[in-house]
Amino acid sequence: MKLLRHLRSTLAAALLICSVAPLHAQTRNAPAIDARLKELVNAHTLSGAVTLVASPTEILHHSAVGLADIASARPMRTDDLFWIASMTKPMTAVCVLILADEGRLSIEDPVEKHLPEFKTLQLKDGDRLIPPARPITVRDLLTHTSGLANVNAPAIDSTLAQLTALCAREPLQFPPGSKWAYCNPGINTLGRIVEVLSGTSFADFLQTRVLDPLQMRDTTFWPSEKQRAHIATSYKSGTSGALEETDVYLTKGGLSNRQRTAYPAGGLFSTARDAARFYQMILNNGALDGQRLLKPETAALMTRTQTGDIKTGFVDGMSWGLGFQVVKEPTGITSMLSAGTFGHGGAYGTQSWADPKKNLVYILMIQRAGLKNGDASEMRQAFQESAAAAFAK
Repeated sequence: MKLLRHLRSTLAAALLICSVAPLHAQTRNAPAIDARLKELVNAHTLSGAVTLVASPTEILHHSAVGLADIASARPMRTDDLFWIASMTKPMTAVCVLILADEGRLSIEDPVEKHLPEFKTLQLKDGDRLIPPARPITVRDLLTHTSGLANVNAPAIDSTLAQLTALCAREPLQFPPGSKWAYCNPGINTLGRIVEVLSGTSFADFLQTRVLDPLQMRDTTFWPSEKQRAHIATSYKSGTSGALEETDVYLTKGGLSNRQRTAYPAGGLFSTARDAARFYQMILNNGALDGQRLLKPETAALMTRTQTGDIKTGFVDGMSWGLGFQVVKEPTGITSMLSAGTFGHGGAYGTQSWADPKKNLVYILMIQRAGLKNGDASEMRQAFQESAAAAFAK
């Protein structure tokens, strides 16, 4: 009997270990990554950071350094939330391509087919307005080649219908498809197309078709009271050289206020873990943990260059896929990445990239406002260099 009880106890302990081990079994934090980021914290360039490196199936490195909040001396935690800003854009693009996979739209569709207000778009030609040679397409919106003008939201609770109506009244800045210009209104317009075709709000579609299947539990436009306690404070460089607290400018009207606009172009808060799961899904050809979001050929299409020889992006050697930036020629800040690496950054320095040749996901979470170019930041370089040295064999 004693032997039987011992065996039962041993088996129970083994089952408990097995039930939790897969989450961390492959995680081996790379000290060199932490060391590089700690140098930036000690230099008061950053308050803190969360870094994550993953394979298509496992987390290989997940670490936090520095402080999430300087005033309270709260240490950064790996489960802290960050405003990921334009890292939202690829998730919006996936929503659009889900509808394409279901046959409800084509990326070659004129936008006016789904949003009739765009039928009267005019093109700015010097001092006059003329009809464009062709209408803007869904593909143009996904690749930032539409020519749509930037417009400001008139209120904190503007609907996507209101925002796209305003956008449709402004003349195009260049002929569709002729060049690249980063365009938040274009991505917000994609969100409105999702609403029209799905019959639900963009936020609800994103939740039920992307976030829930991928178990991205801490990715939201409106952090809850519980989540708010884990949001990393945003900082900018002050006049004295010290970091000064700043706000997330999209959250006016209350962080948890669900009436606040859910911007498809940049409204999400998230964690490193959640962002990694999104990129693991793409690396796994549109599926993760038995949940298929995209057809394999669609995931491949999204992460291939779609802009030809048009100059795109914020650093040299880049091109654009469908919602993703794509490294065309690794150079400078991307020299440690393979050609074909895809991803996106955010306004406050966050970075998310997947290298399909090395089968690695790189996630950098920081909240650093006022960067001259977040895609070319010293934080990104320090992280990617140390991470690639540790894991890109």
